Formats: sequence, structure tokens, C-alpha cells
Amino acid sequence: MDLESKVERVKTALRGERIAVGFSGGADSTALLDMAADVADTVVAFTVDTGVMPRGFIEGASGIAREIGVEHVVLEMNLLENVEFAKNAADRCFVCKNIIYSSIIREAHNRGLDVVADGTTASDMFEDRPGVLVNHLLGIRTPLLDAGMKRSDVIEYLRSRGLNYLEETTCLATRIRTGEEITPERINRISYAESLIRSVYGDGKIRVRHEGESAIIEVDEPERLLETPIIRHLDDELRAVGFRRVLLDLTGRKTPDEAMIYRPCRDAESRIMFEVKLPYSIDIARTCRELMDRGPRCSEKMGVIMLEAGDGNVTIFRNGKIVARRVRDQEEAEDVILEVIPHIMREPVS
Repeated sequence: MDLESKVERVKTALRGERIAVGFSGGADSTALLDMAADVADTVVAFTVDTGVMPRGFIEGASGIAREIGVEHVVLEMNLLENVEFAKNAADRCFVCKNIIYSSIIREAHNRGLDVVADGTTASDMFEDRPGVLVNHLLGIRTPLLDAGMKRSDVIEYLRSRGLNYLEETTCLATRIRTGEEITPERINRISYAESLIRSVYGDGKIRVRHEGESAIIEVDEPERLLETPIIRHLDDELRAVGFRRVLLDLTGRKTPDEAMIYRPCRDAESRIMFEVKLPYSIDIARTCRELMDRGPRCSEKMGVIMLEAGDGNVTIFRNGKIVARRVRDQEEAEDVILEVIPHIMREPVS
């Protein structure tokens, strides 16, 4: 499906609605807000200031909402005061998003808004995002995902519209290794580190992982930091604020669209196959019910679901692997897999 068709699907879902958009100012929520502004009866952007977001996050989001011409509401809360969040268990993102969107839903209903939506895309399904489960539990709509829009589609849409968006909108707590307590000191250290690196790196994705006493720097193009004065500057500054070691990850950061693997078959061209591995387990029984109108063959005992999709077929495994067969190329494989991903139900975190 081409971009224009996907955008029209999103707008059809939003047309005439009174809608609240969970808004970070990042690419996905900016695209959703812009589409909603075109067709919704009423649209309001809601941003929650959690105390664990990158510097300039609120100001940046407000500026983008103003550029689109939509009312922007900022809700204040301090997630560091929440014990369940601060202990940093495996479900921290679920806890965070549940708190954030519960507050958005309450305020949206107080304002007479009927629909709450967020910018989840199909690409998010290839990442470890426990918070996505909150969409199902709270009834949050995901128009971009439902239309099969990937991150690359979102970027193309924003460029065509000449819209700005924020590069960094992810919670700083995600930089802290699971099981290590989320504290104000660690959040402040990460915030300072990423701002410092931004000052010498420039535009692009930046992450500083706080693991034990180490700062692990992740950027798209590590070579841009490989100059002796920059290395010494970063090492001195980051050790001065409490890191014992400063490390640069030379691998760089992958995008979700790079997650698909080609598995050639020797038998026949018609048996070409691609696979993706979601970083979580799949609830086979619930997913089978979600896909029932597509005539799936399901075995909860074996942990597998098989169904036809377009001219190909898809096999879904409990361990998170999804395989597309009888496809011509990667583009067709993506389309086939994206048909079923919105219906896949994740197993709850134990």
C-alpha cells in the first residue's frame, strides 16, 4: 500500500472525531497530530511532564503543536515518586505508560473528548515496548499502526508536509539497566551527558546508557566522535559528574526497519522467506482469537499459528518469531507481516 493510501486510512479513522492525542513532539505523534488536525472535529495535544524526559522536551513539543495549530495541554507529574516505576522492574515501561495515559484519559473526558490516540506505528512492533500493551488495556487508538504505517512512512509524510519534529523524546529512565533503581541523580547524570554529547555531535540520535558506573554512548555515526580532543573532553566531563568509565559503542544504532532477516530457500523461488523476531513472547490463544476472521490454523500446545496473507502465508511462533513465506521480496514480506502485527497479543510480563 502506498503512503497516500495509508494516510487516507488514518484520516478516515479520525474524521469527525473529538480526539485527544498523546503527544511527545516526536516524528510519530507529530504526524498523527497533523493528520488529526486536518479531519477531526476537535483535537487537543496532551503531553505529560514526568520529570524523566530529555531537556527542552516540553518547550519543543509546545512549539510543534503551535506550528500545527492545535491546543497543547501539559499535565504535570513526577514519576520518580512512584515506587513501582522507580524500582525499575522489567515492566517499567508498562507502569509508566499506564500512569501517563490514565491521566490523559481522565483529562480528555473532562474536556468532552471521546477518543484518545497515540502515535504507535508498525515499526514499534519490532521493538521491545511493553507499554504497547497499555493501548489494548485502556482502549487507546493506534491509527498509524492500524493503517500499516512504518517509521519510514512517517518520515516521508513529515518531509512532504515540511513539519519539524523532536529527535529525542524517549524517557531517560530507559537508559538505566533493568533492576538498577531509577533515581534523580542517575536521571540528571544522563540528561547532562546527552546534552553534552549533543553539543559536539550535532543532529542525530543520541543515547547514553547508565550501566553500573559506566556511561555507554550510542550514536548513529560513532566516527563523528572519534577525534582526540572530543574524546578527552567527553571523558573528563562525564567522569566529573560521577561516571567511572566512559565507553563508545562502535556498532551504532539500528532502526526497527532493519530487523527483518532474509532466509533463502534452495528449493524454489516461490518459497523465498523472511522473518522477524519480536523481543517478547506471544500469547497464542488470544492472538488466534484476534485473527479468527482470517481462518487461522492454531495450536496452543505447539505454540504456533499459521494463516494465509495476500499471496503469501505467515507463521507466528510463541517465542516471538514471525515468518513470511511465498513472497517475492522484502517489501512484500513487510506488507504481509504488517497485516497481522496489529492483531498479535503479547504474553503478560511475569
